[in-house]
Amino acid sequence: MALISKKKVPYSVSPVLRKYLSKYQRITRVNIEYEDLLRYENAFPLYDKDGEDTLWETVIFSQSDMKSIHHNLKKIYAVIKADGDTSVMEHLVIDRVDICQYGNTKPFRVRIVNEINDNFDYFYIKHADASRVYGLELEDLLSPNRISFVVHNNTLIEEHIIGIPGDQFIKQNLADPSINQTRLAKEFIKFNERCFVRLLGDMHSSNFVVNMIPDFEEVSYRLRAIDFDQQSYEGRKNVYLPQYFKQNNPLIDIGLKNMTPKTARQYQKEERSMIANRLRISRHRIMDLLRAMTHDKIAPENYVKSLRQELADYYEEPKFMNCSNMGEILKVSLWMLIKKPNLYYLH
Repeated sequence: MALISKKKVPYSVSPVLRKYLSKYQRITRVNIEYEDLLRYENAFPLYDKDGEDTLWETVIFSQSDMKSIHHNLKKIYAVIKADGDTSVMEHLVIDRVDICQYGNTKPFRVRIVNEINDNFDYFYIKHADASRVYGLELEDLLSPNRISFVVHNNTLIEEHIIGIPGDQFIKQNLADPSINQTRLAKEFIKFNERCFVRLLGDMHSSNFVVNMIPDFEEVSYRLRAIDFDQQSYEGRKNVYLPQYFKQNNPLIDIGLKNMTPKTARQYQKEERSMIANRLRISRHRIMDLLRAMTHDKIAPENYVKSLRQELADYYEEPKFMNCSNMGEILKVSLWMLIKKPNLYYLH
């Protein structure tokens, strides 16, 4: 079982990371920041359609603040969805702004509605924690998923990632006889491998979503991370393997029933090969990102030492022991895909 040692320590966006973000157009200028949303006057609990507490609170702004805040939030939506084209704002209204008080970064979630057809979307405004920024960028470059985000000063703005929350999927969907357990087990193996190779931790069922994608004969599944705070932070190998979180045990059980070790190894190999291909395609940008990461501090020194030792033992690769920070450890982890492509392990 994987256990998180303590509450995540936030790290500010360093000049070297900010330079990378500017080069690849992840820096923007907006007229509202995270701290501006903290000026709300009141908040009340938000319940779902079944009357259950969502652990989010809807905030209320003063009349003097609300008009300008809502206008600037619509401009942010235009930035992340339409490359700053403010003409998309014409029929949009801010329906609700919520805050999650129990999250590490206490994020705000904005619900925006198109008045013409009542279609709605969300986006998030958070403190710009460097770990999360690295995690988002690695997700965009190394996973099969694209994700839009921008940084303004110390504010991080992210698009909403669509899907069924993993814990909800396990509780409400997993027992459905129409679920293709073999395909679902295959996707969990691939997701497990993606997280481990790029060192994304804390992927228990509340931190990923499940996409169900109809195919012409069957349904395919895609597991997508939605929380990137634990990118290259923890000092223990098992934290980077979703299979070791007890919340994910129902998915593990499906894998044990439907997969042999040989089949699991095949899917593990497939996923590593796909990540290696993405590395080759985006190698210049990824090298720039790793260059920033290796000059940045995003984890305590004792976490770096313990993780490099565990990975050196696991892979039987002494190069890990020469790493002095998390960026260097990740660089070696990705190097393994190219230099030792025939090394595959059942975790």
